[in-house]
Amino acid sequence: MEKIFLLIKKWMFQQKLDLYIPKNKDSIKGVFVMIHGGGWKSGNKTNLTFFTLSLMQKSPDYAFANINYRLADANSFVLPNQTNDIDSAIDFLLKKLNTNTKFILLGNSAGAHLSMLYGYNYFLNSKHHNKIKAVVNIVGPADLSDKDFANYSDYNFLEKHMIDLQSQIPNNLTNKDIPNPVYWINKKSPPTISFYGNTDQVIPASQKRILDSALNKYGIYNQSFEFSGGHLDWEKEKNASFLIDKIEDFLNNKKSN
Repeated sequence: MEKIFLLIKKWMFQQKLDLYIPKNKDSIKGVFVMIHGGGWKSGNKTNLTFFTLSLMQKSPDYAFANINYRLADANSFVLPNQTNDIDSAIDFLLKKLNTNTKFILLGNSAGAHLSMLYGYNYFLNSKHHNKIKAVVNIVGPADLSDKDFANYSDYNFLEKHMIDLQSQIPNNLTNKDIPNPVYWINKKSPPTISFYGNTDQVIPASQKRILDSALNKYGIYNQSFEFSGGHLDWEKEKNASFLIDKIEDFLNNKKSN
């Protein structure tokens, strides 16, 4: 790997970013932005380091940015802090790499929710929203208003800290619409590939149906798969290999380019 990639560590605002760049910058097809999970209030980019390195071996023509973001707590909110941090990371990457670079957002759990939200939601005024080539959703919630998702153990925290209830919101929106990726899906949304555990006790099976239906409604190229196990079992070697193969096939499909 040392022969293929250069590793850069960069402090930006309150986030730390690990950037892996192919030595031949001219060969870069795009940039994966890796967004860790942790219920929006915990976790670290190191949670995705091994998966990033594994995916890198399969996709040597891509750069990889494994990022941290500001975590929510009793005194702060998920939005817009966390999507702003993704925006800042992409801003840095565009300056570091190439203004024509296309990005693939890959996240797990809460990071997958943020990946979808950044890729679909145009209300948040993210500067680089239109540069997202594809979204990779690993066990992420696409609709927080889904009644089945209300069983999530930290749902009470999520309701209070997803978005500031005092913020000014247009009359045609609610503070429940803005954080929901499926609400924002339209004909211009990026292609999306999703993975779900068939015994996941955190993300209910209804989330897969809701997301697939919304993407199909607007003719967005998408694929979704189930793996054997629960919410964290996608990291197991057999499942991780399955995910990586499917991601590679998905990106090589002309419909996702």
